[in-house]
Amino acid sequence: MTLLAQADDGPSCYGRLTNEWVCWDYVVDYRPEIVEATTQHIAITIASVLFGLALSFPLALLARRLPRLESTVLGVSTGLYTVPSLALFPLLVPFTGLSATTVVIGLGLYALTVLVRAILEGLRAVPDDVRESARGLGYGDGRLLLRVELPLAVPVVMAGLRVATVSTVALTTVGSLVAYGGLGNLIAEGVQSNFRAQLLTAAVLCVVLAVLLDVVIVLAQRVLTPWTRTAG
Repeated sequence: MTLLAQADDGPSCYGRLTNEWVCWDYVVDYRPEIVEATTQHIAITIASVLFGLALSFPLALLARRLPRLESTVLGVSTGLYTVPSLALFPLLVPFTGLSATTVVIGLGLYALTVLVRAILEGLRAVPDDVRESARGLGYGDGRLLLRVELPLAVPVVMAGLRVATVSTVALTTVGSLVAYGGLGNLIAEGVQSNFRAQLLTAAVLCVVLAVLLDVVIVLAQRVLTPWTRTAG
C-alpha cells in the first residue's frame, strides 16, 4: 500500500499533522474508550449523589429536631465544599486507596452543601395547618414525616437535587487525580497531549450528561408529585 493510500485510509482530522477540534473520526476510532469513560462517569455521579442524600437526610432531620445544632450542621456541610479536591482526595486515599470509592466519598461530601439545605427548607415549607390536621388524624412523628412532610417537601428537595447532580457531573472530572474521573480522564489526557478532538468530545459529553440527568430528575419529580400537575 502506498503512503498516499495510507493517508487516504487514515483519519482525516487528527494525527501527526492534523489536530482539529471537531472530528467524527476520533469518535468512531475511540468509541470503546469513550463509552467506558462515559459509563464510569455516570456510575460515579449517581453513586456520589446517592451517598450525599444518605448523609444529608439524617443531618437535616437532626438540624430540624435540635435547632441549636442547625448552624453547626449547615456550617460543617458548607465548610466541606470549601476544601479543594486536590487536598480532599489525598486525605481519603490512605483509607480508600486509589479507587472509585475515594471519588464517591469526596463528591458525596461536596453534595452535602446543597442537599442538607434543600431537605431542611423543604420540610420547613410544609404548612403548619397541614401538620396539625395530620396529628388530629392520629399521625405520629414517623408517619407524619413519611406520609405528609416528605411528599410535600419533594419539589424543594428535587430542586436541590438537580443542582447537586449537575455540579457533581462537573466535579466528577476531578476524579482523574486518582484515575477515576470518567470523562475527566479523557479531558486530562487531551490537555496533556494537546489532543483537541478528545478534549472537546469529552467536554461536550459532560454537558450532555448534566442535561440528561437534570431531565430525568424533573420527570421523576412529576411522577412523585402528581398533585402539582395542572389539568390540560
